Amino acid sequence: MKIVIIGATGTLGKKVSFAFSQKHEIIRVGKSSGDIQADITDEASIKQMFDKIGSFDALISTAGQGPFAPLNKMTGENFKNGLLDKLLGQINLVLIGQHYINKNGSFTLTSGILSDHPVAAGSALSTINGGLNSFIYAASAEFSNGIRINAVSPNVVEDSPSYFDSFPGEIPVSMDKVVKAFEKSVLGIITGQVIKVF
Repeated sequence: MKIVIIGATGTLGKKVSFAFSQKHEIIRVGKSSGDIQADITDEASIKQMFDKIGSFDALISTAGQGPFAPLNKMTGENFKNGLLDKLLGQINLVLIGQHYINKNGSFTLTSGILSDHPVAAGSALSTINGGLNSFIYAASAEFSNGIRINAVSPNVVEDSPSYFDSFPGEIPVSMDKVVKAFEKSVLGIITGQVIKVF
């Protein structure tokens, strides 16, 4: 299987890339590193990436970021930057990628726990993650040719201790558990699902 992994050089992307590379052909994409470079906030950059890659069987996105700031210090511009990055960036991977993906292929995006369990300073990311989940539900009904789409929605992960204090009462999840959620999406048969990892 030819699998494109966006954000492959990040904390989560590295683990996901390693796991899939054991049995599949992996194309690692990063903003400034990896096999191919692409900026998911730029539609032209995304299209150039797919032109280089050609057809593929699965796309995994562990990319995208959003502002983490108290509501009384949040600005519309900061909020918009997050929408353009983690939300629209990942959506554009699907909108453009659908014209390159092989029959029976799959898309797996990354949202997160904040869509269901908000925390202080997390309003933008809660909105972004919720938007991604809603997109998954709706888009899955429109695909043909056996194309599937899911999201992985993890809790804070063990490999990101700097975020622990921002998620009071939450038990960090292991990277292995999160990787298994991506395997379920890519290698399984489900579609239109948000795979929550707690």
